[in-house]
Amino acid sequence: MQDFTQAVQELHREETPGRCAQRATRIMFFVAGFATAAWAALVPFAKLNTGVNDGALGLLLLCLGGGALAAMPVTGALTSRFGCRMVLIFSVALFSIVLPLLPIITSPALLAIALLLFGIGIGTTDCAMNIQAIIVEKAAGKPMMSGFHGFYSVGGIAGAGAMSGLLMLGLDPLYACLVSALFILVLLAVSISNLLGYANPAEGKAFAIPHGAVLILGGICFVVFLAEGTVLDWSAVFLTEHRQLSDTLGGLGFACFSALMTAGRLTGDKIVAYLGPQKVVVGGALIAVAGFALIIFVPWWELSLLGYALIGIGCANIVPVMFSAIGRQNSMPQAVAVPAVTTLGYMGVLVGPASIGFIAHYSSLPLAFLVVAALLIAVAGTSRLVKM
Repeated sequence: MQDFTQAVQELHREETPGRCAQRATRIMFFVAGFATAAWAALVPFAKLNTGVNDGALGLLLLCLGGGALAAMPVTGALTSRFGCRMVLIFSVALFSIVLPLLPIITSPALLAIALLLFGIGIGTTDCAMNIQAIIVEKAAGKPMMSGFHGFYSVGGIAGAGAMSGLLMLGLDPLYACLVSALFILVLLAVSISNLLGYANPAEGKAFAIPHGAVLILGGICFVVFLAEGTVLDWSAVFLTEHRQLSDTLGGLGFACFSALMTAGRLTGDKIVAYLGPQKVVVGGALIAVAGFALIIFVPWWELSLLGYALIGIGCANIVPVMFSAIGRQNSMPQAVAVPAVTTLGYMGVLVGPASIGFIAHYSSLPLAFLVVAALLIAVAGTSRLVKM
């Protein structure tokens, strides 16, 4: 195993990531966001075809998250063994093949298996593209991670828009998915030669419990993803029930959040280079706290929308800074650290909304938002404990 790894590293010693590798990395982030958003537009069709109720649908959706979580811890070992290119080819091809099956499956059991495979593809892609992004950023010698993550957001907007547009034009969901999958595979094909045929070699165990700086980085990602999941799943409920907005306008909160997060990430590399990563994390967390304060304490819905926008711009660059910091920490090997941080962050997306619902049920939704704000204050404080 060690001899193989050394041979791969020697083979690719001259392969210093340049502009082409940067472009391929952006495409991988775009593809992951595109596929995830495309599936979100298909959920109603999956529910209709399988005939499940809301509770059963929730359990089915957990299969996607479960598949992603299961795949993330092993991705570091796979990239060290086979390189980022081979892992990304496999993972992107996997979720592209599964995507057209999702709106036509009529058996809940088969849908659960399909979502599990789709989740494995998404989770593996998420880890592998971040491993490549860290290598490419270090080779460039300047902040690039925010821009990479910005392309994930752009891909999400494009995926939701493309799938919704195709369906509105009357295209059958199966054919809409086939068009989307073909588009993804074309993007993969044009990127293959510029994906890295190697990754950082594995050192020590392939799996390890996060510790040291990696545990702090993962914890920060957990909180930020929890905040993002809170806005995604609860912003419309808050605006309609607590600010008396009509149901048709409930999505404005997430739209403001998403738009400002995307803009913040696309401009984030310059901001990080100018202010420094530490100020970006502390300032971003406090800006997000100010956004939650506006939402909780000011009774006008217009200022609630401003609050959601502040959360988006505040959270935009915190996670990218954390992934850049993985490349500079020495608590754990990168091949283990990236999956660990990605897994902890993804757990925030899965656990966060359910936790908010639990708190809201026994107390109130504003109090639940206040808990998230308090966790973001903790992010601002603990971020000083790690090198960025």
